[in-house]
Amino acid sequence: MRAIFVVTASWLMTLAATSLADEANHDILIQNVTTIDAISRKQANQSVLIRDGQIIMVDNAGKISATASIIIDGTDRFLIPGLWDMHVHIIYEPRLTELMPRLFLDYGVTSVRDTGALLHEIQPEILRWRSMGALAPDIFFSGPLLDGSLVVYDGNGRTEIGMPNATAASADEQIAQLHHAGIDFIKIYELVSPEVFNSMIQTAHRLGLPIAAHVPLSMKADEAGPQVNSMEHLRNIEIACADNANQLHKDRKRALEFPGNSSGYELRSHLHNTQRTVPLKTATTGSKHCQQVIRSLRDTIQVPTLRLNTISRFSPELRPDWNDQLKSLPKDVAAEWMEIARYFAAHPSELGNQMSDWSLALVEAMHRAGVPIGAGTDTPIGQAIPGYSLHTELERLVAAGLNPLEAIASATIAPASFFKLTDTIGQIQPGMEADLVLLHADPLVDIRNTRAIVTVISDGQIVR
Repeated sequence: MRAIFVVTASWLMTLAATSLADEANHDILIQNVTTIDAISRKQANQSVLIRDGQIIMVDNAGKISATASIIIDGTDRFLIPGLWDMHVHIIYEPRLTELMPRLFLDYGVTSVRDTGALLHEIQPEILRWRSMGALAPDIFFSGPLLDGSLVVYDGNGRTEIGMPNATAASADEQIAQLHHAGIDFIKIYELVSPEVFNSMIQTAHRLGLPIAAHVPLSMKADEAGPQVNSMEHLRNIEIACADNANQLHKDRKRALEFPGNSSGYELRSHLHNTQRTVPLKTATTGSKHCQQVIRSLRDTIQVPTLRLNTISRFSPELRPDWNDQLKSLPKDVAAEWMEIARYFAAHPSELGNQMSDWSLALVEAMHRAGVPIGAGTDTPIGQAIPGYSLHTELERLVAAGLNPLEAIASATIAPASFFKLTDTIGQIQPGMEADLVLLHADPLVDIRNTRAIVTVISDGQIVR
């Protein structure tokens, strides 16, 4: 992870009084560009001066006459902050692991949040990414999914990325070990008990670790959600919004207490299959009960992964550019993904379509209620091309009611807020890290224009 510098107001005042025009050692000067970020919004005819990985000055084009090693003409172009993907698994698909840094940067993704991998497997990749400097995105990682006595992703027939936490004491010990190993946040999964969940929350707070989570099936969304910093996939909110949410909760607790011979994966699948169907058909985001659930989440970033949740209705295979983008992947991966996408595009499921419709409606209702939204994709799960799929997520967020600037905020300000880094990343302002994306079309006119990439600047260096 590259160094982050805090710029004080007094330093900025001193800098403003200094004649930058007399200095000749700047790295990059972008002239006459329209800057766009979620805080300053849209500013035309700006020049942006970059040195040593930081934005040094942003001002009207005529007010900056400094020289630089590289001068970029930004006329008729648009500059946005580097984008984040808040939900990735960089070693989930071994055939893509080596390519991940390059692919993310190709699409202007300069920061990622890895949300689940065994520590000993991901640590070598973290070291590799961070040794690459500007040639890899900033990466923040959680280590394993912190599950309960049973583990969903236990390696039996599926990727092993979860770890058991049968007791509060074992959870405390494991989080302390992860913290010592350098994780940036924790990820709580679905089979933890309320007692273990509460202990995890307390330990994470004591260690200063942000908390991402699925809603544990032993709890309700409006009970667990307000205690964490982000919630993933909108998972289990539909059953919290059901008219019979309390009865469903009692049934889940009984099944979790007496799982029989079920594995963690089988138990979770059973509860999802038996409890989701009716709420997806009958729950409405406008009901009094569901509105109470939504309001309880106003301080918790929702990372809905709409690209994944809506895949039944919006197969990637239907995108006109998807075939071409698959060429960036190994041939065997591309062929496999194309076959999968074509099959599901031809055989959409009723439950999948209901989940698609519910997810879009829920994000719209959350957005109206002031719930913060973060952009994440679950790359590479569900045929998610690293980097490329983040732009699809932005499109889905706009379809769900966010305006284009709010969608950009979901991939810049929201993730920075999760890590309390809003003073150092996510805006085009002096003192910010120089992760930037230059576009040849206005993303505020059409969010699809975030794909119109001309140049990517990572850590103050042109990498694309």
